Amino acid sequence: MRPLADNRLLTVSRYWLVLSSLGVLTACYPPLPGAGGAAASAPSPGERWNPPASAASEAANSHLAPDSLPPALEIRRAGLTPTDLVNLALERSPETRATWLGARAAAATYGEARSTLFPDISAAAAVTNLKTAATGGRVSVQQTTYGPSLSFNWLVFDFGGRTGAIDAAREGLFAANWTHNATVADVVRRAVQGYFAYVGARGLVDAQRTTLLESQVNLAATEDRRTVGVATIVEVLQARTAVSQAQLALQQAEGSLASTRGALATLVGLPPSAAFDVDTTEAGTPVAALADAVDSLMKRGLLDRPDLAAERAQVDVRRAEAREARSQYLPSLSAIGAAGTTWVGSNPQDFPSYSIGLSLAIPLFNGFGWQYAARAAALTADAEAARLRTMELQVALQVFQTYQELRTATQSVSTSNELFASASAAVDAARARYREGVGSLLELLTAENSLASARAQRIQSRVEWHTSLVQLAHDAGLLEPSGATGLRLAPAPDGNQ
Repeated sequence: MRPLADNRLLTVSRYWLVLSSLGVLTACYPPLPGAGGAAASAPSPGERWNPPASAASEAANSHLAPDSLPPALEIRRAGLTPTDLVNLALERSPETRATWLGARAAAATYGEARSTLFPDISAAAAVTNLKTAATGGRVSVQQTTYGPSLSFNWLVFDFGGRTGAIDAAREGLFAANWTHNATVADVVRRAVQGYFAYVGARGLVDAQRTTLLESQVNLAATEDRRTVGVATIVEVLQARTAVSQAQLALQQAEGSLASTRGALATLVGLPPSAAFDVDTTEAGTPVAALADAVDSLMKRGLLDRPDLAAERAQVDVRRAEAREARSQYLPSLSAIGAAGTTWVGSNPQDFPSYSIGLSLAIPLFNGFGWQYAARAAALTADAEAARLRTMELQVALQVFQTYQELRTATQSVSTSNELFASASAAVDAARARYREGVGSLLELLTAENSLASARAQRIQSRVEWHTSLVQLAHDAGLLEPSGATGLRLAPAPDGNQ
């Protein structure tokens, strides 16, 4: 009895040892894994995580765009036209390249979907070495069989599932191409608007230089008048203050110009620090009222906006996907077949075989999963259609609002011209009165401040008119890849420049 008890004790001990070991292993959590030789996370919430060396090598691949232009544009780097800027932006934009590649990928997806119209054909070759055991009075047999085979499976009919997938891929291709067109239009819009913004910023710098020059002339005149005893030190200090204010405004305008030029350079694929300039001829075109009616432009927007066309294609994608989902709980008919031959060992004779037939698959029940999937797809299509309707309303509203902004900008140009003319006349009168000794320096400085403001408003109103015109053409789907707006303008009135 003693050996049996010892064996039982040994068995129980081993059992508890295994359980204890499993408990210890379960209680000891493994450390969090890191990747690429780096720690899994920062040592504490207040410390930084040190990235692996691979991150530094990947970051080294980042680089600025080269400061280079095509030879035809390099010779006139200091006078790029809006067309030049648009062409550069379209050629170098990573956004248009991404959408173009997306459209090509969608075309490949469409080709993949259409491949289901053809049978799946597979070829195979097998080699088998077989040896049976010598049991039950049988002798052991060893043989090698080998041979090729060919099989096919062709979906003949499935109640719209295959055609639904093909239609979804086709509409997805349309959507991808419309999205590319929308991206092209947006890049063109930003390039042209960036051109006018830069021209306006440069005009403001010139205007501030004129204001500074006038302030310096006033300071010199005031100092001369004080020398002969007809001006006070207060007037000299007022003139110096005006010069300092003009210098500050000029410095701010120059900073804004540099920032605007950097933004325009980035738009056309140049580094922000690139040295270039633009031809301002197009910015000097006469400002005129729009001849197109707002209702016709809203209709054009609904017809020609590429982003709206892309959304329509997405609705068709969802409807095709709903048809595909609905076919999942309906029967499908396929043609199947196989053919092959087999050789056994060194036997020169082959043993061909083949099979061909029809396969009918009838889904019966899967917990109503197919029905729910079809219902979800149908509701998703309805939701997409609702989003399309919302987008149509937004497009119409965008056209209407931009149309009103353009009308306001047109009126602002006319008003700013009148304001500039009256402010210039007021400065001339105040300067003449000051020279004759019947007017004060404060009166002259006030008039010149009004003139500086009117000069800036005149420039800004023209910029707003040009940018609103481009925005309206974009919103109405009329902006051409060359940058032309395609909008009809009324003849410009005389003097409205």
